[in-house]
Amino acid sequence: YQHLLAQYGSIARAVGNSSESHNCAKSILTSDRLQIVVTLSEFFNETWEAANCANCLKNNSEGLSNSTVEFLDLFNKSLTCFENNLQGQAIYLTPNNYTEVCKNCNETYRMLNDLYNNLQRLNRQGGESGHPTHLCIDVEDAMNITRKLWSRTFNCSLPCSDTVPVIAVSSFILFLPIVFYLSSFLHSKQKKRILILPKRIQSNASLVNIQEKYS
Repeated sequence: YQHLLAQYGSIARAVGNSSESHNCAKSILTSDRLQIVVTLSEFFNETWEAANCANCLKNNSEGLSNSTVEFLDLFNKSLTCFENNLQGQAIYLTPNNYTEVCKNCNETYRMLNDLYNNLQRLNRQGGESGHPTHLCIDVEDAMNITRKLWSRTFNCSLPCSDTVPVIAVSSFILFLPIVFYLSSFLHSKQKKRILILPKRIQSNASLVNIQEKYS
């Protein structure tokens, strides 16, 4: 791709210069009705950008970044581990027991998955490539293939480390209405006025009856 850019750039520069190669370069770029050279150049540029290929390279695009090399190495180790632990079983043909794959390849797959998640976090900040977008298509496709094999084909699972916090937060949210109504009930009960009937003075008629009774 770098050689392609260099060749196209040299032709484009020749068109803009008043030299002997001007007519030749102009005929290469615009002689045909489809302008195939320009069309191909735009196609390769759009494909390169859509695949986020620059995110797999170093800032100067001299080669793969260290993180990409590390990821691809773990990816190859994971596939090799899957293959070595299949025990001669055919994939996708019949439902088989892949317990050996899940047990022996768990550590390699976990490292690959953790590295991919870390690359995603770093890539949002620019990472080694300096392009804060998606990871390059090679890394994303490799991870998608591995996850599909791990979860769908081999029916393996990776324990989620966030299970306990999720359960705790969910339980707290479920108990919030109970706590709210209980506190509201207790608070209203404390403010409830207790009516005390005042002692009334006995009427004069009652006093006369009592006096006549004892007389």
